Amino acid sequence: MRKMLIPVAPLLMLFLSASWLQAKEKIERVEPSFWWTGMKNQTLQIMVYGENISELKPEINYPGVKLEKTVMVKSPNYLFIYLTISKEVKPGPFDLVFTRNNKTVIAHTYHLYPRENGSAERTSYDPSDVMILITPDRFANGDPSNDNIKGFYEKVNRADSNGRHGGDIKGIIDHLDYLHDMGFTALWINPLLENNQKNTSYHGYAITDFYKTDARFGSNELYKELAIKSKEKGIKLIMDVILNHCGSEHWWIKDLPTENWLNFQNKWKPTSHRRETIQDPYVSDYDKQMHADGWFAETMPDLNQRNELLADYLIQNSIWWVEYAHLSGIRIDTYPYPDKDFMAKWTYRLTEEYPNLNMVGEEWTNNPSLISFWQKGKINSNGYTSALPGLMDFPLQTALTEALIEDEKQWGNGLIKLYAALANDFIYADPSQMVVFPDNHDMSRFYTQLNEDFSLFKMGMAYLTIIRGIPQFYYGSEVLMTNRGTESHGIIRSDFPGGWEKDTINAFTGKGLSPLQLEAQTFVKHLLNWRKKNSVIHYGKLKHFAPEFHNTIYTLCRYNNDKGVVLILNKNQADMTVNIEKYLDELPFDPSNAINVLTGKPVVLSNKEIKIKGRSFALLELEN
Repeated sequence: MRKMLIPVAPLLMLFLSASWLQAKEKIERVEPSFWWTGMKNQTLQIMVYGENISELKPEINYPGVKLEKTVMVKSPNYLFIYLTISKEVKPGPFDLVFTRNNKTVIAHTYHLYPRENGSAERTSYDPSDVMILITPDRFANGDPSNDNIKGFYEKVNRADSNGRHGGDIKGIIDHLDYLHDMGFTALWINPLLENNQKNTSYHGYAITDFYKTDARFGSNELYKELAIKSKEKGIKLIMDVILNHCGSEHWWIKDLPTENWLNFQNKWKPTSHRRETIQDPYVSDYDKQMHADGWFAETMPDLNQRNELLADYLIQNSIWWVEYAHLSGIRIDTYPYPDKDFMAKWTYRLTEEYPNLNMVGEEWTNNPSLISFWQKGKINSNGYTSALPGLMDFPLQTALTEALIEDEKQWGNGLIKLYAALANDFIYADPSQMVVFPDNHDMSRFYTQLNEDFSLFKMGMAYLTIIRGIPQFYYGSEVLMTNRGTESHGIIRSDFPGGWEKDTINAFTGKGLSPLQLEAQTFVKHLLNWRKKNSVIHYGKLKHFAPEFHNTIYTLCRYNNDKGVVLILNKNQADMTVNIEKYLDELPFDPSNAINVLTGKPVVLSNKEIKIKGRSFALLELEN
């Protein structure tokens, strides 16, 4: 029998060709990796990434799923597939088939999962809640095994104030009892998504993967577990969302889909931060562009939300996390920096899927007219409308700090600033949705702002407990954490005492805290748990009285038809006797009982006067 001889060279070429084809046609990413049935918006964008994937034709054969269009872009390694998912579609897997010349090259299994019962109508945070803001890397290290992970640039170094310290999701889960016992009912965490940046990655605001929890914090599954276990403790989970920029190490950056995925894509330019350009009726195109399109930093490429593919991607990403992680709210970073029309679309799409979802935007300015522009229900002269329920109340935060530390001897200083700031509430469509706070992760600690004056600290905390809106406190404020002598963000975001195994001071148990820290912790715990039970503070009406005695006495009342709360601030060094008759006369009922909230003791109202110690306050609970 004659043997057939096949030349080696053609065999080698055939092998190499097959290997090359297999390598170049590998799908590396499908985002979102799965979706749900029963969503109100029936359109789904799927971004597929893989070498030369645009050479293939996608096909789908699944009842209730229709491929509407496929969008190819400048980079051949992307395909944007748009599907329509009917209301009648059944949950289950189906294949995304990619063909060439009518022959299947790749088949990727995609899943549609059923939405959980009540998902669309889920409860969200509201004025009955008190938020705790946590920087996760600095709160508690529950799992040291994830401190250093292969493939991530930064390793743990607690000696570096701007480095990673090892706090994680497990650390938060381990201390949910502490948060609950303190009286917190909502948990806003600085971003937990992947930040594989070469330095200063701990803060989370330079995302390198929008669909993946940073492995040094945990996993997507652990994030969901945090939401579920928080809910069991009566704590609602709020996600910190960044729509304006990504991190310079994001996987997009090495292979951008389009020529306009980023603003100033060819050469970065810093933002001017002139947020007034959005509302300015005389604004130049140049100034408008330099604010909205400029970058925060060279490590934070500015995303172009005017690109419709990117806009759809970002909207769907937010919806995906709300659905997947059982979120009860969203905080939006740098709210006035993305394209304003995109932000309107984003808020409407989110509320379309989740009508009860509460959201708060960060507009860092002391000008309430700029802040009010973004709120749902606000009638703007340029016709701009939004579905954003609330915003961070920076004007009130500034007024509170200045009112407490300033000398009233100078005209316009002192508590009159607090009164005037609150009088500006007429400009907001819904002041009750404003988030009020003494400090956050970007500013000096409240105790530091008040020059470490404990009396002023207590007055400020009492004010924020009863004022309209939704209070938010930063982790560690309850134990007087400070950043004395520096405004370094790394120091402001110092480790919570007791969050690491070898810590000698433990604020979770009280071990090693000073007497003043223990007093502060007990004081805040008492106020917040008292607030939790008083709906008159959550939803009652508000009335305040212009400061008296050279702007040193300021009074606020929260009330409904049969209950009231009165707060009287006394900034005088001396004790003051205050006539409260005019305050009581303004209530819609004649109070027969009064309780001092801090002591629990009854207060006699018959003489219409009350004595308040210097640099202190009176907090009274009144009933019909």
